[in-house]
Amino acid sequence: MKPTVSTLDTPEMETLDVEIVERKGLGHPDSICDAIAEHFSLSLCRFYLDRFGLVLHHNVDKALLWGGSARPAFGGGQVNQPFEFFVAGRATAAFKGIKVPVEALFHDAATAWLRQHMHALDPTTNAVFHTLTRSGSPDLVELFLRQRSEGVALANDTSLGIGYAPLSELETVVLRVEEHLNSPPVKAAHPEIGEDIKIMGVRKAGTMYLTISCAFVDRFVAGMHDYCAAKARVAEIAKKIGSRLTDRQMVVTVNAADDIAAGSVFLTVTGTSAEAGDDGEAGRGNRANGLITPYRPMTMESIAGKNPITHVGKLYNLLAGLMAHALVREIPDVTEAQCFLVSEIGRPIDEPQTVDIKVRLRDPCLLPDTRRHAQEIAADQISRLGQIWSQSLSGEIGFNRWPLK
Repeated sequence: MKPTVSTLDTPEMETLDVEIVERKGLGHPDSICDAIAEHFSLSLCRFYLDRFGLVLHHNVDKALLWGGSARPAFGGGQVNQPFEFFVAGRATAAFKGIKVPVEALFHDAATAWLRQHMHALDPTTNAVFHTLTRSGSPDLVELFLRQRSEGVALANDTSLGIGYAPLSELETVVLRVEEHLNSPPVKAAHPEIGEDIKIMGVRKAGTMYLTISCAFVDRFVAGMHDYCAAKARVAEIAKKIGSRLTDRQMVVTVNAADDIAAGSVFLTVTGTSAEAGDDGEAGRGNRANGLITPYRPMTMESIAGKNPITHVGKLYNLLAGLMAHALVREIPDVTEAQCFLVSEIGRPIDEPQTVDIKVRLRDPCLLPDTRRHAQEIAADQISRLGQIWSQSLSGEIGFNRWPLK
């Protein structure tokens, strides 16, 4: 089936009077849920490959973080009750008489991710983990294993994926600012900056407004004067990164809810509100490109924790983004692309039920000439769909590792 290719006739993003973009940062409770679910899936994939030579059926994309209780204080407070993390889903627990240590794999994946990414949090004392997985239903397990006899992975669901390119200025600023604030060099230089950072970006009247929620780690903040100085540093860093990406005026507000006079500020023991202030759930945060973009086409489908072999909810959202970026990169006359893909359960994953492409052209009259080239690029991207699982395992692509920002 050839993709349909038509002209994108909505207003260009940069011409809109208002644009809104959000990103939930690395240590936001929802982002923690997504990340741990994804790393659990990757851990299962590696075990299955090492022991059995193939990835077995699993989907561990349901996760809940139940926030704990803490008493932060300047100079160092304490966690009174750890947060509790629950993962639920389906995972093959035995194959050919060999038991799979599902619970241990989850615990190791979760603690390893927290150790690597949360510099002020000790997963052995600040978190408790619960594994709620069972084997998949016989029909879906059989559908998954049918790839061995048919030589091609079959879609495990009727689902859709959406992607677009390129990112707008505001989208780029929001993404890059959060990534920089949560980068290892910034944490090394400013350990008081926690990982729980959320940015709401608004562009209106030619100005970008960034409202940043940033958790600060109490042991690295001596008092209120230090706290206010730390807030100012975060704003300064955000403006510095943003100024490299846009010429627009930028207004940055950090921790707008603070009441300095009353001593009510966003101070934490561990660098995340998961210790006391907030709970988290997988699938409620960033979409496949790392952003929440209400002015763009989006799907509710989340990619984290879904198996990278047959789960089109993951594969098609990644593929749609890759396809959109390829169209903009490879066709000079295309300035913007949106891609929509729909699967059908039981069909080969490289045979989408629908591929709909919308392109913005420098000259709309060029559509007939562009259509064939766009269809060729789409076909090429679809032919590479079977590589995404290995790219996911290597860390080249996937959650928080989007190569086309």
